[in-house]
Amino acid sequence: MIELYTWSTPNGRKISIALEELGWDYTVYPVDITQGEQRNPAFIALSPNNKIPAIVDTESGQSLMESGAILLYLAKKSGQLIPAETSRYWETIEWLMWQMAGPGPMLGQIHHFTKFNPGKSPYAQDRYLTEGHRLYSVLDKKLQDREFVVGEYSIADIALWPWISRFEWQTIDITQYPNVTRWYLSIASRPAVQRGYHVPRRVNDIPLPGSPQ
Repeated sequence: MIELYTWSTPNGRKISIALEELGWDYTVYPVDITQGEQRNPAFIALSPNNKIPAIVDTESGQSLMESGAILLYLAKKSGQLIPAETSRYWETIEWLMWQMAGPGPMLGQIHHFTKFNPGKSPYAQDRYLTEGHRLYSVLDKKLQDREFVVGEYSIADIALWPWISRFEWQTIDITQYPNVTRWYLSIASRPAVQRGYHVPRRVNDIPLPGSPQ
């Protein structure tokens, strides 16, 4: 039913995890961004921004790029992973948008400056790492009285979790944020998450606090 064009990144893993949670059949088409395959004309026809992930729903003919839009599409189509009650529905959208505007781009900048280009811009490293800690604090406070971001497991959790799973890349000690740690480990133990994390290929085990780096 779903054709998934993806690679082993946080944004890509959002969609494979969601599809595994739904239990839907899907076909994976790896797009190796390390080899520039995202710039192939055939892929750009599906994703004009030449970024993974993208999907094609062969049942409806709908194609989509952008992980947040794809998560919303899958939730609406399935009637799952998003609350039906109005206020919690919009709370889910609120936190999905927060992920797209905050943890996604900001933690990604930490990866760029701290993991891949350390020492080249101390100002940028400090700026983005400070913001990363602030975002972890926001999430930790949100989770202080609930198991999942909006109470029940939803696309808000699925959007956030793959970015937090790179806490080692971010040089952030996740255990400084006990509510985030509890939430992270709970989601990491889900079989669907364990399967979806390794799509389209196994790169590493799911990082766990205190495990060897």
